[in-house]
Amino acid sequence: MDLDQLDARLPDWRDLAPTQPCTGLLLGNGASRAIWRNFAYDSLFERAQKVRNKPLGQTDLALFRSLATQSFEQVLTSLKSTVRVNAALAISSTSPLNRYYAIKEALIHAMRSVHIPFQQVPVNTLAVINRELRRYPTVYSSNYDLLCHWAVQHEPGGFADLFNGDDGFDLRALPGAGHRVLYLHGALHLLKNADASSRQRLATGSALLDGFAVNQPGDVPLFVSEGASEDKLRSIRSNDYLNWCHGQLASHVGGLCILGHKLNAEDAHLIDALRRAAPTWLAIGIFPLSDAWVVSQKRHYATLFEGLPMSFFDATSHGLCRPELNVPVPAVVGRKRR
Repeated sequence: MDLDQLDARLPDWRDLAPTQPCTGLLLGNGASRAIWRNFAYDSLFERAQKVRNKPLGQTDLALFRSLATQSFEQVLTSLKSTVRVNAALAISSTSPLNRYYAIKEALIHAMRSVHIPFQQVPVNTLAVINRELRRYPTVYSSNYDLLCHWAVQHEPGGFADLFNGDDGFDLRALPGAGHRVLYLHGALHLLKNADASSRQRLATGSALLDGFAVNQPGDVPLFVSEGASEDKLRSIRSNDYLNWCHGQLASHVGGLCILGHKLNAEDAHLIDALRRAAPTWLAIGIFPLSDAWVVSQKRHYATLFEGLPMSFFDATSHGLCRPELNVPVPAVVGRKRR
C-alpha cells in the first residue's frame, strides 16, 4: 500500500462486507463508546483515585507502585496470595485483607461510574448486537465491559459456552461448535481462581453489574484493565483462559474485521499476535472524525501491518456502531447557584 496515495474516502461496510467476508471480528473500546460515551475514560486506575465513594488511598497507591503496575488484577492477586501465606504461617496481620477490600471497593465504584446500567440498554440494542456477533465464527474482544455478554445472554442459542456452566474453563471440555466470543483481556463477568484458572459468574442482566460488588470473599475479577503491553501480557500468560484466547488470535485463519481498536503501543501484544496470524485480509473500521484523522489512521494501520492486504471502511456504517444504537448519557444535575 502506497502511503503517499492514502485519502480520506471510506466506503460503507455494507458495500465492502460481501466482497471481503471475515471469519473473525476484533472489537476495541471504540465499539463500546459508540453505544455509551462514558466508556471513553482514559484510565480506570486514574478514575479509581477520584471516585466520590472510597477512592484509592495513598497506601493502596503505594502497593501499585511497589508492583510496578496499574493492573487491579495483579495487585488483588498479590494481596490474596499474601493473605493465604499469612494464614498458613499463623501471621495475624489483617492489613493485606483490609487493603484487598479497599482496592476492590475503589475498583467497583470506578467501574460503576463509567458502565451503562443494564436497565438503560434497549432490548432492541441487545438484539442488534447479538445478530451482528453471529456474523462471525469468532469474535475477539479486548473490552471488559458487559455489552457483548449481555447481548449473548439475550439470545444464547448458537453461542458456545466456553465455561461449561459453573464448572470453569477447561480446554478438555471445550465445545466443538457455535459462535465464540473470546475476551482477550478478561471481562466483568469472569473471575480468577486461586490456582490461576478461570470461572464465569452465572448471574444475568443487572445482577452481573450489581453483583460485581458482592462476589465471594477473596474473588479476583479477571480483567486486565490497563498498563504497558508487557504488563498485560504477563497477566495473560498467568491465566489459562486469557492465554488460550491470545493463542486463538495469533492463529486466526481467514479475514479479520477490526472495529473500534486503536492498536497503540499498549496493544503491542495484540499487534504481534495479529502479525503472527497474518489474516488473509484486514477490514479496518475508522470513525470519520475529519479528513486528516482518517488519513492518519490509514497510515497508522498500513504501517503496522505492512504487506498484509487491507481495506478501510466507515466504522459508523457497521451494524455494531451505527449512530441509532447510541444511548444518551443522562445529564448530571448540578447544584443550583445561590
